[in-house]
Amino acid sequence: LAIKMGVALNCSIHGESKFDRKQYFYGDLPKGYQISQNDRPIATEGLVEAPMFVVGMQTDAFPTCKVRIHRLHMEEDTAKLTHEGQDSLATSNDGGGDDDGASSGSASTLADYNRAGVPLIEIVTEPDMRSGEEAAAYAQELRRIVRYLGVSSGNMQEGSLRCDVNISVRRKGETRLGTKVEVKNLNSFSAVKSAVEYETRRQSTLIEEGRGGEIVQETRLWDEARAETKSMRSKEEAADYRYLREPDLPFLVLKDGQVSEIEGSMPELPGQVRQKLLAMGLTVADAAIVSDDVNLWHYFSKVVDLGTDPKAACNWLVGDILAFLNGKKLSIEEAKMSPQSLHEMIALIEEGVISGKIAKQILPEVLDSGKSPKEVVEAKGLVQISDEGELGEIIGEIISKNPKQVEQYRGGKTKLFGFFVGQTMKATQGKANPKLVNDIVKSKLDA
Repeated sequence: LAIKMGVALNCSIHGESKFDRKQYFYGDLPKGYQISQNDRPIATEGLVEAPMFVVGMQTDAFPTCKVRIHRLHMEEDTAKLTHEGQDSLATSNDGGGDDDGASSGSASTLADYNRAGVPLIEIVTEPDMRSGEEAAAYAQELRRIVRYLGVSSGNMQEGSLRCDVNISVRRKGETRLGTKVEVKNLNSFSAVKSAVEYETRRQSTLIEEGRGGEIVQETRLWDEARAETKSMRSKEEAADYRYLREPDLPFLVLKDGQVSEIEGSMPELPGQVRQKLLAMGLTVADAAIVSDDVNLWHYFSKVVDLGTDPKAACNWLVGDILAFLNGKKLSIEEAKMSPQSLHEMIALIEEGVISGKIAKQILPEVLDSGKSPKEVVEAKGLVQISDEGELGEIIGEIISKNPKQVEQYRGGKTKLFGFFVGQTMKATQGKANPKLVNDIVKSKLDA
C-alpha cells in the first residue's frame, strides 16, 4: 500500500529502505519507542497537483497548485489519547505519534490502545503552499487519492486521515523562511484552511509590530470554537529522538519488478478522471463533483459504458439523484437505483416514452424501491402521449374553448402560447410529449 501511494504521488520508490526506533516515552506508546523510518524512507521526491476549483469559478480547465513531496515513510500508529477536564481544547492526539504533552492543564486522560502499533504512512511536503486555501486543497486531493487507491477510508473524523501544518512567514523579497510553528488538532479541511490563515496573520502582525522575536519554534493547537491557535509546547530545537536502526526488523528490500507490477495495476487517479470528464464535455463544476467521490465516479462510468450520453447522465446524477440521497443522508453506494436503471430512464426520455417531468415524478420511487423505471411507468400508467392524432384532438378542443385567448394571441400577444401548452399538459396530466405539443399548438394557432 505504501508503494502504491508513493507511485500515485509520483515519488521515487527506493528498492531498499530501513526501519528505525524513534525513542520517546509518552503514554500513547508505553514501550518507550516508535518504529518509524528515519534516514532511508521507502519513497521520496514526489509531486501532487491539487485542484483549486471553487463553486462559482468561471473556467474551462482546473486551476491547480503544485506541491512537492519531500518524503513518504512508514511507521506505527500510537494510542488515541483523549484529554478531559480544564483544558478541553487538547482533546486528542490524532496527529499520529508523539503527542508532545497535549494533556497539560487537563484533569485526566483516557487512552485507547486499539490502534497502537497499526502501520500508517506519513507524507511530508516541501514548503510550497502559500495559503490556507492551497493547504486545504492539497489535503483534499490526498484524501481523493487514498480513496481511489483503496488505501484508506480517508475519514478525518475517525482519524483515518490526519493533518498537522507547519507555518512560517517571510517578508516579500526575502528567500529565507521565518521560524516554523506547528499546528495540531485539525479535524477538518476547513480547520486546516482557517488555522493556516490565522497563524499567518498572527505571525505577520508580530513581525510588522517589530515583535518577530516572539515567534518561537513551538507546537500550537487549533481552537475551533475560538478560531485561533493556542500555544501547547515550545520546541526550541528539534527533538532528540535518538534514532537507532530497528534491531528486530531487517532492511525492506523490494523484489525485482515489484514497483513496475504495482504501476501496471494502478487504477485511474483523480487527476486523470477529471481530464477524462472534461473530454466527455462536462463542465469543470460537474467534473469536480463527479470526480470528488470515487464511488460516484464508478457509478457514472458504468452508466456511460452502457451507452448513455455523459452530459445527460451527469445532469441526473449531480442534480436530482444526489439531492434525493443527500436529503436522506445516503451515499451513492446505498442508492437502490442501479446504473442500468438510470441508463434505462434516460433512454425512455430520449425515445419519447416519458417526458423529463415524468422522469422526475418516478425517480423517488425508483431510488427507494429499486424497481426499474419502465416497471414504475407502466404500473402508474405514465407512458407519454406521442400520438399526433390524439394530441391534435385535445389541442383543437382547448383552442375552440378559448376564442378570446386565440384572438389575443393572433393579435400579437404571443406570450399566450404558453397558456395553450399549459392547458394541454393539464388535460393530459403531464403525459403529453412536450415537443409534439409545441409543434401542434403552433401550427393550429398560426393556421
